[in-house]
Amino acid sequence: MKNLLAAALLFALLILGWEWIAQASGVSAILLPPPTKVALYLAHSLQSGDLVSATLTTLRRLSLGYVAGVLAGLPLGLLSARFKLANLTIGTLALGLQTLPSVCWVPIAILWFGLTENAMLFIVFMGTVWAVLLATEHGIRQIPPLYREAALTMGSRGIHLWLKVLLPASLPHIVTGTKQGWAFAWRSLMAAEIYVTVLGSNGLGHLLHYGRELHAMDQVVALMLFIILIGFAADKLLFGPWERFLHRRWGLRD
Repeated sequence: MKNLLAAALLFALLILGWEWIAQASGVSAILLPPPTKVALYLAHSLQSGDLVSATLTTLRRLSLGYVAGVLAGLPLGLLSARFKLANLTIGTLALGLQTLPSVCWVPIAILWFGLTENAMLFIVFMGTVWAVLLATEHGIRQIPPLYREAALTMGSRGIHLWLKVLLPASLPHIVTGTKQGWAFAWRSLMAAEIYVTVLGSNGLGHLLHYGRELHAMDQVVALMLFIILIGFAADKLLFGPWERFLHRRWGLRD
């Protein structure tokens, strides 16, 4: 509760400071819109349903691409941690591709899939899978050797060893990796929606792009704040409970 009150107070101070700077500096509203104009845009777009429709479209694309990336990244990470050949090939490839900015996948996606939803999903997938793969591999390698030796002594072998011992022991790292993968997926999707136009299916990135084209800075700032709010909500509601549960389950400090 104290953290929430402190965050609300800080947000209020930032809004007041923003309003004062916008009025006192004499800067054009095109460059620095006052908070009132930003709030009016949010209220109007919510009332018209444009913001809700764009948010649902973006979250649908994000969910599909992200889930596909996680389902592919987990087994690939396990293979990379288990077999040296897989680590030298898949692991090295993932390490290199992870450093590639998500926007670099946009030209390939357009050439392969055209201006379609599949192009969006491909970009999100490529932004997710490598982060999850590397986190899974890292989590397996961080398990104390004593766990494996004790399991082998008690007769655990093969699939049982991986599913009942190694995978659960690496869950804190895997959850952190899926959280990082979500962040990369979110950034990838915003880049995709800004550069890839799918007729009749606008997302938050498209609205952001249109705001830039129309020089509507209140729309741009409002959408940026709204995207930050979605990211904050996802962290607190989706990943936060899992991290707290694993911290308690493994006896780690919060």
